[in-house]
Amino acid sequence: MSEPARDSSVRPGTLYGVGLGPGDPDLVTLKAARLVGAADVIAYHSARHGRSIARRIAEPHLRGDQIEEPLVYPVTTETVDHPGGYQGAIDEFYAEAAGRLAAHLAAGRDVVLLAEGDPLFYGSYMHMHKRLAGRFRAEVVPGVTSVSAAAAALGQPLVERDEILTILPGTLPREVLAERLRTTDSAAVMKLGRTFTTVREAFADAGKLDRAAFVERATMDGQRTGALADIDPGSVPYFSLAVLPGEVAASIPDPADLRAEQRAETETETETLPEERVAGRGEVVVVGTGPAGRDWLTPQVAAALAAADDLVGYGPYLDRVPPNPRQTRHASDNRVEAERAAHALDLAASGRTVAVVSAGDPGVFAMATAVLEVASEAKYLDVPVRVLPGLTAAQAVAAAVGAPLGHDYAMISLSDRLKPWETVVDRLVHAAQADLAIAIYNPRSKARPWQVGAARDVLLEHRKPDTPVVLGRDVGGAGERLTVTTLGELDPEQVDMRTLVIVGSSTTRVVVRGGRPTVFTPRHYGT
Repeated sequence: MSEPARDSSVRPGTLYGVGLGPGDPDLVTLKAARLVGAADVIAYHSARHGRSIARRIAEPHLRGDQIEEPLVYPVTTETVDHPGGYQGAIDEFYAEAAGRLAAHLAAGRDVVLLAEGDPLFYGSYMHMHKRLAGRFRAEVVPGVTSVSAAAAALGQPLVERDEILTILPGTLPREVLAERLRTTDSAAVMKLGRTFTTVREAFADAGKLDRAAFVERATMDGQRTGALADIDPGSVPYFSLAVLPGEVAASIPDPADLRAEQRAETETETETLPEERVAGRGEVVVVGTGPAGRDWLTPQVAAALAAADDLVGYGPYLDRVPPNPRQTRHASDNRVEAERAAHALDLAASGRTVAVVSAGDPGVFAMATAVLEVASEAKYLDVPVRVLPGLTAAQAVAAAVGAPLGHDYAMISLSDRLKPWETVVDRLVHAAQADLAIAIYNPRSKARPWQVGAARDVLLEHRKPDTPVVLGRDVGGAGERLTVTTLGELDPEQVDMRTLVIVGSSTTRVVVRGGRPTVFTPRHYGT
């Protein structure tokens, strides 16, 4: 077929080689389904009977108004009278098929060429790719291979550790197959059908027939598995494989070894960091979940939460951790830190792995200190305790507006539940005199609504009224609210217990960028 004329004003279409997996429609990838549904042209190979397994798999995703291009093989395994023989007939077919698809691509139509399994894994698509990818944009969408499907059907890993898997076509001569099978750990032999007897004899020649399995139509209706030696050659279709799992992959642990492993798990570990764990004893891991949802959780903390037997913490903070029926939750009020810590340590002493959950960072006005205070008592000195950091509220609020904590800064809690208000005032005064930016935690509650205004008045004795102030409420959460104001105009009614207040230093700047205020404290001081 001659090269189709291409209209220079038309943008050429894209050729997509789309893998549909081994047969189960549920194994079609989301990308494959999307491309099949969007394509202008759907092409697929078939034998002369016209039935296409690939089209059947893709059918739920077809629109019904697409152009279809069946690429029907003129010959499969039978003899031909073509001057070039079988290969000549096939090469002529591929050239003609490529010309048909090229005509669509040149006219600006996107073509999806369907492929069972993976397009580039013994797939017919590769012949179109070779002929068209150099002339048109081509994209390959991988699919689940028949080898993967066969392993899943058998419920059997094919290789483990350093074992080598060899993929072989059943069309190889018997002696070649036998040699390949002898020199590999694991194998999958494809394209059975008429080659089945030769393939089975090659397994016998290699001395591996007793370990070989057979899988037919993996994941499709009519799937069948069995021992390769027991299969009737007359019943074997083309869509079947002979599978040889590696000896290590197929091995089953000795029950005595399993019992020894279980005993070893209960014995003292000799090198457990950061503390040596005592036999039968758990540990307490104090974690910070960050200021809001899962996006603020570090992988280290996520792993600790997943490994825990028990979660201990203030109820709203525990609610941030997705439920897991394997775990036990112990929620408590926010004002019983010592009792909560003792409960966690008692659980760990009984052999449980316990995560004590804090918001933000557990070491910043949170549970790490409370746990370590109680853990310093004689009865808990042998209970391992680890502290894993989290993203602080101060970091989250600062990042949301820029970098107001970009130079030296102080963190101060306005709560006077554990320290006198006079101490809070003294620290505010000294931080202001030192010209530090200040991140203020626990600024207000129902029991002490007056403290924000009192703190503002203290700071105004040492800071100018136009000092930038940032109010960050529920940053990262559904109720996020950011306000940039000044110390002189700070309205205490805009602040609640879920708000963090950042008071800038004398060098903190506010710049309007893109219509929004950006707040930062320069790294250079006094220059």
